Parts: sequence; C-alpha cells; structure tokens
Amino acid sequence: MSAPDTNVEKEKQRHKPALTGIRLSLIVAAGLFIGFLGWAFAQSDGPEGAETQIDGRTGDAVAGE
Repeated sequence: MSAPDTNVEKEKQRHKPALTGIRLSLIVAAGLFIGFLGWAFAQSDGPEGAETQIDGRTGDAVAGE
C-alpha cells in the first residue's frame, strides 16, 4: 500500500538528480552504441564470394571485384 498523503511535487524535486543521471547515462550509452556501429561498419570489408553479385538496391547483377 502507498502512503495516503504523498506530496508529488516534493517527491519530484527529491528525485530530480537521480532521474537526470539516469537520462544522461542512457544518452551516453546510445552515443557509444551508435559510435560502435559506425566503427564496425567502417572496419568491415565489402562483400566477398561470387564473381557475379546482386545489387541489393536495384536487384541488378553486378560483376564482382
């Protein structure tokens, strides 16, 4: 059961630093994740394999490199 005389405005002020910290940590984590994805894509090699490959954007056959 919750307290019957909770002052919501007072509790909002008391929890403001904790909620700000949580929001800031989520923003930092999202930035690190996006940075990791960018780094992973930059480090990857192109597609390898068959001499003829299919262009995913158009569906046309492209000569492999």
